[in-house]
Amino acid sequence: MLAGMGLLFDSFWRAAVYCLRPRVIVLSLLPLLLMAALGLGLGYFYWDAAVQGMRSLLDASTLLAGFWSWLQGWGVGDVTTVVAPLMVVLAITPLLVVLSLLVVAVLMTPALVALVADRRFPALERKNGGSFIASVAWSLSSTLLALVALVVSIPLWFVPPLILILPPLIWGWLTYRVMVFDALADHASKEERRELFLRHRSSLLGIGILTGYLGAAPSIVWASGVVFAAAFFVLVPLAIWIYTLVFAFSSLWFSHYCLAALQRLRSEKEEGLRDVPAAGGSSQGLDSTLLPQAPPPASLPAPATSTSATSSP
Repeated sequence: MLAGMGLLFDSFWRAAVYCLRPRVIVLSLLPLLLMAALGLGLGYFYWDAAVQGMRSLLDASTLLAGFWSWLQGWGVGDVTTVVAPLMVVLAITPLLVVLSLLVVAVLMTPALVALVADRRFPALERKNGGSFIASVAWSLSSTLLALVALVVSIPLWFVPPLILILPPLIWGWLTYRVMVFDALADHASKEERRELFLRHRSSLLGIGILTGYLGAAPSIVWASGVVFAAAFFVLVPLAIWIYTLVFAFSSLWFSHYCLAALQRLRSEKEEGLRDVPAAGGSSQGLDSTLLPQAPPPASLPAPATSTSATSSP
């Protein structure tokens, strides 16, 4: 128990320190750069058509026609020329965010696992127990199970304490399932991965739940950007960056913990293998003393010598 707690805290502070490395900071900024590139590319080719289509939708709405006329009566002018571009931005931003985060999630975890392995565990053997297809299948199946658990547990959310417990618990379970598999995919065999899942299930689930609660922090910033529309273009990118940084911290925490646990597991097995021959040798020596000793071979008679002397004539 104490060894597991020591491994938990050791991997925590190492992950926090690794988040200050330039490589990790650049990876955390990657979604913002990708969003900017996609936004500029889509805006260059489709901005005018998108704004015109949105303006047509706003003008064709019978519910909004009276509201536009009321605003124009107050001397506001043509409101749709201002609202249409804003609506296009609000509509396309979630799609860009989801696409960018998915791309970064696919690229970031292997890069961070490689960073931890190269700097801390360069001598750790790679047994390649999980392929890319197996990782995708594992992630999809775990996500499906988590979604089913969320849907089934929705009636319990109306009980005040459970709304703060059940969703983070389910997402923490999903996080630990996916992150542990990705952290051990290159280095551990299937048997080693199963054994680590069984040995460290409680600690790994605790890491998943804690990082799940940390992942809720960007949602507060996101909601602030929706409430304070004037700061939308500042708060939403900030929320995305915080979310990516939390994701990087989660990957680093799982990577440090899992690779250290794998190294410890292999050391224990090597020590066990070294102890087996020694025990076998001692028992073999003990058994040989108990065996009946064969009698020594009988001495052979000495060859007969001629006693006759040769006489001279």
